[in-house]
Formats: sequence, C-alpha cells, structure tokens
Amino acid sequence: MKTETSGGILFILSSPSGGGKTTLAKKLAEGCDDIRISVSYTTRQKRAGEQDGREYCFIGLDRFKRMVDENAFAEYAIVHGQFYGTSLESIEKARQEGYDLLLDIDVQGAAQLRSKGVDYVSIFIIPPTMEELKRRLKSRGTESDAEIEKRLKIAEKEMTHRGEYDYVIINRDLETALNGLKQIIAAEREKRLSGEKKESE
Repeated sequence: MKTETSGGILFILSSPSGGGKTTLAKKLAEGCDDIRISVSYTTRQKRAGEQDGREYCFIGLDRFKRMVDENAFAEYAIVHGQFYGTSLESIEKARQEGYDLLLDIDVQGAAQLRSKGVDYVSIFIIPPTMEELKRRLKSRGTESDAEIEKRLKIAEKEMTHRGEYDYVIINRDLETALNGLKQIIAAEREKRLSGEKKESE
C-alpha cells in the first residue's frame, strides 16, 4: 500500500462469490454519506431486483470489448464466464474531487490495479467456513448445484490470495463484519490525515 496523500482514498473490497462483499458495500453506502461505491460494468444478465446503473452498468459483450480497446477500464476480468470492469473515469473523478471510493472487485481486478501501482487500501472478506459459504450460495437460489460447486472450487483458489490484501475480515455475521469494515475505513482516514498534517508542518 502506498502513502500518497492527494485525492480521496481508494478502497478495494474482494471476496469469493457469496462471501458478502456486495452486501457489505451496500450496507456501508446506506450508512455513510462520505464514501461512494464504484458501479462496475458487466456483461452478465440482471438478477431480480437489480437496476442498471445501481448494482452494475449492464452492457453487451461488443460494447465491453470496445471499451477494452479504448483503454476505458482501470481493471477488468472474466468471472464465472462474464466480463466485469471498473472504468478509469470513475477512479480519476474520485481523485480529482477528493472523495473516498469503494471498489467491489475480485482478486483478478485487484491484482491488475496492484501491477499498475495504483494507490489503494485492500480488504478481503472471507466466510467462516466453506460449508457456510456453500449454504449462502444455495440460499441465493440463483445458481444450479453444478454452478455452486464450480464457484466453491474457485473460492478456494481465490482465498489463497488473502495474504496479498492489507486487511482480512471474517464474515461470521453481517453486522460484525460491517463494523469491522467501518473501523478500517476510519483508521485509514486518520492515517491519511496524520500524514497530510506532517507534510504541512
């Protein structure tokens, strides 16, 4: 993690599918007016209750590929057969306007940003057990048993990358995990302010 002080803080939240990162990001946004959630682009179909531009910007594969060719993404990845990407524009806007931005991305996307030297704070969310993760995936009712087993195998591989993150939160229950996330954000803001004060002295 770098210690640059210009602009807002970029927070990255990753977890295996079903680990709870998207739910935590939503809950954080509901209770905090001073952090914004980046809306990623994706080629996957909308799920029940989702809205274009709120959970994701839902676009076709051709448009996604055009954006890749135009270097419009800070990172992008293929996850479970679908494309996901974070626009450079959203990160640059946060930097220029000085607000904190939270990215809900997978380990592939985090690795891309890391390789580019992007300044961010990374947080990895893990389930208490693989059995609990399986239960959560089943309870969503959006994947077949075969798809769930595939996601569990991918989850095991993704969790081997948790040591690459600045923080790890075990999501035993939503409220405890959310409080942990808020504490991390508060601590990082305090570190940023302390660094800026020292530079101005």
